[in-house]
Amino acid sequence: MNTGCRKFFDQLFSKRFPIIKWVVTLVLVVNLSSCVEAANSQEVSINPFMKAAPASEISGTFSEVAPPDVIQALRPSLDAYQPQVSILSPQVDEILQDNTVKVRLRVKDLPIFKDPQWQLGPHLHVILDNQPYIAVYDLTQPLVLSDLSPGTHTLRVFASRPWHESFKNEGAYAQTTFHVLTKTEENNPNSKLPLLTYSRPNGSYGAEPIMLDFYLTNAPLHSIAETNPDDTMSNWRIRSTVNGESFILDRWQPIYLKGFKPGKTWVKLEFLDNEGQPVKNAFNTTIRLINYQPNGQDTLSKIVRGELTADEVRGIVDPSYTTKIPVTKPTPETKVEKQPIPEVKVPEVAPIPETKVEKQAIPEVKFTQVIPTPVASPPAAPQLEVTKVEELNSPTETIENSKSQFQE
Repeated sequence: MNTGCRKFFDQLFSKRFPIIKWVVTLVLVVNLSSCVEAANSQEVSINPFMKAAPASEISGTFSEVAPPDVIQALRPSLDAYQPQVSILSPQVDEILQDNTVKVRLRVKDLPIFKDPQWQLGPHLHVILDNQPYIAVYDLTQPLVLSDLSPGTHTLRVFASRPWHESFKNEGAYAQTTFHVLTKTEENNPNSKLPLLTYSRPNGSYGAEPIMLDFYLTNAPLHSIAETNPDDTMSNWRIRSTVNGESFILDRWQPIYLKGFKPGKTWVKLEFLDNEGQPVKNAFNTTIRLINYQPNGQDTLSKIVRGELTADEVRGIVDPSYTTKIPVTKPTPETKVEKQPIPEVKVPEVAPIPETKVEKQAIPEVKFTQVIPTPVASPPAAPQLEVTKVEELNSPTETIENSKSQFQE
């Protein structure tokens, strides 16, 4: 008890206040009990719709902050949905003769898809036993689980928003327990006890705040504690431990945390009863290892940091949404007043005096008639004497003459 409380206690029990001793004693007992309980566990009432509330320190390192602005802007687009999830196969208590299982799922009242540009969308978290969830965005093909160990296994499935926050309406969760070759005691939760399903944080992160979220089954409302004091589960709590620092959650709502250091961090969730003791049921205590590396370039990291607007990524909540192309408004015409052109005075240039050129007399040119010298005629070509050749005798006579000459 601190000094102030001790001084107040001494005054109350002094002679000046003898009449109210018994009343004060009762009040002090109640208050001191509350102080002790508050000192042992920090209960955090989470409000997912907090807008600009300041960060609330919940441990020496971590603080609760408001959800990112873009997520708050997108959330109302999905609030109208009440998804109803069903597991078509394997069926409850089914014994399979193969260790490869084809899981077929069905969802009503929620579109399941992945935006091709941003790679996010409404989907299902499928959890085999207590392994990290598998995100399913396509229900047209079965989910194949291979190399399962022989024995009992449990599938838990619930609907999730694009940023991996679970839907918490009635029917958003489905569960089935089946067996591979034979039945065993493991992985078989008691349906009469509350069941905690760990969801987030999980995997790698590139920005903070980081969301912590889970799913509860068979957890009664806290209001029952007032009407039924014998119910040992009505005042349940969720104890969260991050790197050894614990805090208590008393509401089934997501919480956004800041204070993570780059590198690997372990997170543990436990379901506690009215006495603050862990409830012994399969999967009620779960530990995950996450890796935080700032400046991640995935879509969710950019959303958390506010680098994308709600209009840019609205396709992750509405498959028919088309990104609005901003219309550039025409620039208003600026009227330019005509400025008078100042008159420029050109200095007068003195005229160049005219230069007088004296006319020079052109000398007279006399032409002399040239008489051409007569050219001697070329000598006459010598005339050839043409001797008149007498006509030759006829060929016959010539031959005869030749013969007579030969004979002679």
